Amino acid sequence: MAKVYTVNGAAPGSASSLPDWLTRKRAQKSKGARGAVKEQLESAINVIQSFEFPEASYRVKATRDGHHVLATGVYKPQVKCFDLDQLSQKFERHTDAENVDFVMLSDDWTKSVHLQADRSLELHTQSASHYKTRIPRFGRCVGYHFPSCDVLVGAAGSDVYRLNLDEGRFMTPLALNADGCNALDVNPAHNLLAFGTDAATVEFFDPRARNRVATLQLDSACTALSSRSDGLSLAVGTHAGLTMVYDLRTPHPMARKDQGYGLPVHRVTWLERAPGAGTGALLASADKKVIKLWDRNTPETNFASITPATDINDVHHLPGTGLLLTANEGIPLHAYYIPALGPAPRWCAFLDSLTEELESTNPSTIAAYEDFKFLDKAELARLGLDALLGTPALRPYMHGYFVKLALYDAARIVADPYVYEDARRKKVQQKLDAQADSRIRTSAKSKQVKVNAALAERVSRDEERLEKKRKRKLEEGREEGEGKTKDSLLVDDRFKAVFEDAEFAVDEESREYQLLNPSAAAQKRRKLQRSGESDESESDPAEEDDGEEERDRLRSGLLDSESDPSGSSAGESEDERPARPPTKPDRPARAAPKMVALRADRAGAGGAGSSRDRSAAFGARRQQQKQPHGQRSYTSNGDAEGITFLGKSSRGRVDGPQDFSYIPSGSSSKSKSRERSLGGGKKERFGAGMERGGHEHDEGSGTGKEEERRGRTQRRTGIRSGSRNAFRRL
Repeated sequence: MAKVYTVNGAAPGSASSLPDWLTRKRAQKSKGARGAVKEQLESAINVIQSFEFPEASYRVKATRDGHHVLATGVYKPQVKCFDLDQLSQKFERHTDAENVDFVMLSDDWTKSVHLQADRSLELHTQSASHYKTRIPRFGRCVGYHFPSCDVLVGAAGSDVYRLNLDEGRFMTPLALNADGCNALDVNPAHNLLAFGTDAATVEFFDPRARNRVATLQLDSACTALSSRSDGLSLAVGTHAGLTMVYDLRTPHPMARKDQGYGLPVHRVTWLERAPGAGTGALLASADKKVIKLWDRNTPETNFASITPATDINDVHHLPGTGLLLTANEGIPLHAYYIPALGPAPRWCAFLDSLTEELESTNPSTIAAYEDFKFLDKAELARLGLDALLGTPALRPYMHGYFVKLALYDAARIVADPYVYEDARRKKVQQKLDAQADSRIRTSAKSKQVKVNAALAERVSRDEERLEKKRKRKLEEGREEGEGKTKDSLLVDDRFKAVFEDAEFAVDEESREYQLLNPSAAAQKRRKLQRSGESDESESDPAEEDDGEEERDRLRSGLLDSESDPSGSSAGESEDERPARPPTKPDRPARAAPKMVALRADRAGAGGAGSSRDRSAAFGARRQQQKQPHGQRSYTSNGDAEGITFLGKSSRGRVDGPQDFSYIPSGSSSKSKSRERSLGGGKKERFGAGMERGGHEHDEGSGTGKEEERRGRTQRRTGIRSGSRNAFRRL
């Protein structure tokens, strides 16, 4: 569609629920959002200054010389003349009644005839209203026949009144076969008179004989007429919102255009393009809501479509230019410039450079209907939205309508409650299909083979990989031309028998195949071994239970720490030890790790004179400890403090609750003074089972050596200590 620029009035699509006068009144205060409204009004382009009426405008026409524009409007009823050379208003005149229609009698603005709503005709000259007369019925349209100087007035009755300006009197009216003449037209080529009636007919009269020569039957009442300068083409607008183009030599329409709203067509105009602006006859048809520009040869498409912010009353085109003027129910009259229709008029030639600048600064245009959904009539009927035809909820465009997305979604849910569920199921199915296609599948070529399917699949993968590599090189420009690709091994007739004859089947169990494909043979063996081991483990649950029990004992840390190297537990005799299940010959028992050699406490080892070997294993030193009531004490240095466990041992395990106390090492001077204050051998008990003291340190004895008091200063040799890794494997 052609681009349309608004050079006067509000931009299309900016309709407001408030009238223009109230919007302007609020904008005068310039507070908050109202200031933005005022800024928008002031920043709008206005080619003609004061090109407006206080309330609304009814008719607008330009003079034939192209220097002036006359417009009528309210309120109060008035006529305004605008000087296009000065881009400003020339004068205004007030009348006693609202203007219904007017026609220019001269090439300039000096002589005009105005049909008023009070059944009067006013003849205006350069000075003022020159003469005023009345007609019997309320008039609806007015025209002028130049050869006879007759002013023709269509009225509510069946008569078309004729006022002869040469003689200054009314002539015999033309009698129609229907009541009510809504539109009239005088053909510019041969002056044939056409009258559109309420009876859905167009009656043609020859002005020389003043008799009816033909009648054209329509589907609905005629509301607009326009003849082309070629003398043969006639455009007819109807009350049903249809515009039809007829050739006067046939009663059948050559083209039919639907406005979309179902509203009466107010104005039909032939647009004569400027030289060099293209060929083809364009028409502009306008109802109350929209103006559509279209070619009579292709009425299904729009050359341009304009939806003003207010209701339309009249449309006028300046011949040979791309400028359209509209009278509407708003305060300003609108002017639209269409560069594809023709150049800007001489008096506003700057519009060409202005539009070129706008196109260069705004190369990307925002879609006017980005929040709308386009629907045709069939879709509207399916959704139950056809009742909204003619309302602002539907915006006609080409062969359909634009509907707001929110309204469309609501109507779709009502018409089909499961539409979202179906869409979600379809989306999930598409996702599953995409995932299935992404998997590695057997190629079509390899599916056709009868033998050696694995070989065919491998050949197909290699060929696909080489083809991708070749295409990548071509894209990078490293190879010249497409090159000649080799025939696939799968379709080569020389190797056809390899994939069809069973005599050529590859024996993967043969020694020759395993020697040529060692990796494939090894993978197959490992796969068989894994499958065999899994079958064996599943068939022997008793062995699994026994291994799990042994792992539990190792994790507890008491299997080896509570037993001697021979397997007996501390504090238990050989007879008291419970019998263990025999270890299976095919799974030897796991060797116990050697633990860190810690020195036992003096009290637990039988006093200060007990002998201790720091190089002995933990199990051997643990065997020497015997304490009453199952009390055991361990320490990591030679001081009195340590960790005390209280509890009874059963089969090398500590069962039941345990009570222990921990006292930090007394290496500091403060702890040593506390030991001296307690005295030798005295214990201090506090809390629940907490105690300190009770040990004597004989600095002079052999047991008070620096190594026992402070710990080792060198690494032990000949024995492995229990590391973290050893504990982690338990």
